[in-house]
Amino acid sequence: QVQLVESGGGSVQAGGSLRLSCEVSVFTYNCMGWFRQAPGKEREGVAAIDNYGRAVYADSVKGRFTISRDNAKNTLYLQMNSLKPEDTAMYYCAASSVDVPTMYKAHFPYWGQGTQVTVSS
Repeated sequence: QVQLVESGGGSVQAGGSLRLSCEVSVFTYNCMGWFRQAPGKEREGVAAIDNYGRAVYADSVKGRFTISRDNAKNTLYLQMNSLKPEDTAMYYCAASSVDVPTMYKAHFPYWGQGTQVTVSS
């Protein structure tokens, strides 16, 4: 059983920062990603990173968010800066066997429980 556990969510003012972490029980996956879902909306890709450090980002977060991974700690990170109210959502980490960075949800069979991020104006 693969387990992914997110942490680091919370409530911040617009313009603030948060760093999300995702601890993975087995960190042998080629691609790891962050997704988010707001109430009444579809889950969308935020960022993804492969084993070589290649990353992709949603246009809405480019220049503000940074995804990284520490294989020695079996941990995935998402540094979130200049947060906006529209970033408010439940954030999920996920793991994929795809060997390129991707945010296609169907490629991710393993998901965490999510951590809530709320950004107030």
